Amino acid sequence: MVYFVATPIGNLEEITFRAVETLKSVSAVFCEDTRHSKILLDRYGIDKPTYSYHKFNETKQLNFALSFCERGEDIAVISDAGMPAVSDPGNVLVNALKQKNYPYTVISGPSAFVNAFVLSGYKPPFTFYGFLPPKNSDRDSLLDASVGVAIFYVSVHDIAENMAYLNGRLGNRECCLVKELSKTHERVRFCHLADDVDEDKGEFVLVVNKGEVQNPLCELTVEEHLDYYLKDGMTKSEAVKAVAKDRNVSKNEIYKQTIR
Repeated sequence: MVYFVATPIGNLEEITFRAVETLKSVSAVFCEDTRHSKILLDRYGIDKPTYSYHKFNETKQLNFALSFCERGEDIAVISDAGMPAVSDPGNVLVNALKQKNYPYTVISGPSAFVNAFVLSGYKPPFTFYGFLPPKNSDRDSLLDASVGVAIFYVSVHDIAENMAYLNGRLGNRECCLVKELSKTHERVRFCHLADDVDEDKGEFVLVVNKGEVQNPLCELTVEEHLDYYLKDGMTKSEAVKAVAKDRNVSKNEIYKQTIR
């Protein structure tokens, strides 16, 4: 059996009894960072062989992990914090286990984006995107300008750039920026995507609220929205301008979507 075990996202007390017992029972623990995980394992007296398993080596380590299954041994997979395979390593192994019909399960526990969503007070439904791709072309394909509540993981080095991109893509929406989740200095900050955010360290969850729909036409797709104005006699340029104004986004953003 392979156990994908959720670990605390900050406060080390936030681990379940089942997670501790599982980690004590397996033959080995595959960790995103063995040095980081050692702190947690030592805290709960878990003395098991640990192996590095992160995004840069998860394919290379795949056969090694599967070799335990072939011998009938149990292993656990953990990330530095939160749930494995959610913006962390694990997905490659899950799919290999499915293909080979090896048993696996999840040991429930914390996930940062869930905590952040609750703290935001925004209403579901929401979409979790994880970290934005580096290229704007990939981001544009991922996001729809009409998206509702959207949740992102953001590194301190990328906050300003990510928020500026999202402002251009989604409009200047209200957002909730959360850091140090479950720790003593947990902080929740409400602002807007166009605001300057001065941070020098930490990992963040950015929860972007849905845009306020002032016009029922915004419930349409961008293509349907444009067709409405075109059929009303507007030129394409006029229609793009009207749609952009309705949706509180740039004209370039509407042009991008119509090109796609």
